[in-house]
Amino acid sequence: MPTYQEGDYVKVEFADEVTGVGEWMWVRVRRCDEESRIIYGVLDNSPINDGDEKLHLGSELAISFTRIREHRTASDFRSRN
Repeated sequence: MPTYQEGDYVKVEFADEVTGVGEWMWVRVRRCDEESRIIYGVLDNSPINDGDEKLHLGSELAISFTRIREHRTASDFRSRN
């Protein structure tokens, strides 16, 4: 079973190249390449500090496992009554 499943969420830091200040955002996993240790997914946040507009809600991304700081399954975000 892959480390990250389709529909999971991972939190990744995106550093501002000018200031070096990072912004933490969620990426929704589309697929996981265990051999290369990369997830492919979609940015699930609207960046606050993206002056050059390289990233936006829905951006398609490839993220190395080493950049992932938090992992949640889709069920972690559902309301628990």
